[in-house]
Amino acid sequence: MIIITKKENIIYEEIKNLKPEFIDGIPEKIIKMRVDISEHDYHEILNDLQSKNLIIRENGKIKPQKVKDEIKVVENKREVKIEELNQLEKEAIKIIKELAVDGLIPRYTLEGNLLYGKLRLDNLQMYKLLLSLENKKILRKNGEYYRLLLS
Repeated sequence: MIIITKKENIIYEEIKNLKPEFIDGIPEKIIKMRVDISEHDYHEILNDLQSKNLIIRENGKIKPQKVKDEIKVVENKREVKIEELNQLEKEAIKIIKELAVDGLIPRYTLEGNLLYGKLRLDNLQMYKLLLSLENKKILRKNGEYYRLLLS
């Protein structure tokens, strides 16, 4: 699932709507003229859309990408971060369930899988994720082990 803000969605929809008119790509200036947004926000949104693989920017022209994932629109960037964490938590819980033996997971095994496994988290992301799961009473740290509190 790809999570974007309302402003990102406005620009993305404009790009998709203009695609048939501009086969070689839509000039950035045309999109800028059609949406009422500051120059700084406009470029930041285009960078965000490109980082989420929704568009390609080349030589001052924009092309929409084909998207297979569902796109979810939220109010602002704060909510995007919350949704991404929730999505990350769901993926982590699947991994934890696979690793758990009698509800216990060795700390280093879990942390190693979060850092170097499918999710490829950095240290801070892993710390925030584990802390969030502990606060939600999904996981509890017992010395060198984590205990999965879900069944």
